Amino acid sequence: MIKLLNLIIGGAAGTAARYVLAGVVYRFAGTGFPYGTLIVNISGCFILGVLASLSDKKFILNPDARLLLMIGFCGAFTTFSTLIFESDSLLKNGQALRAFTNIFVSIILGFILFRVGGLLGERI
Repeated sequence: MIKLLNLIIGGAAGTAARYVLAGVVYRFAGTGFPYGTLIVNISGCFILGVLASLSDKKFILNPDARLLLMIGFCGAFTTFSTLIFESDSLLKNGQALRAFTNIFVSIILGFILFRVGGLLGERI
């Protein structure tokens, strides 16, 4: 039960943080380019990188904190950071081709399928 609660709390905080940060960025930078999403995604990668080091190398984060912060917060803040984290894990395990395939396929195929889904949605 505590695991689920950590995920819920972290997820709620990550969702709220994404909304607030993107809103602040759009207020200052305008909406002509998706600066809010860009800032959320790259800052999420930075945050997840710091947390991964604290968890994996410094052993500062216990499993509950890892669930709350890495999976709950960062997972709701941006799934892009999770894509980068998992690709980095593949790279660290000597699987560079799989890492770059994961990034390429996720972004390119995700964009294509988003467009296909949009076209399908227009026809429904």
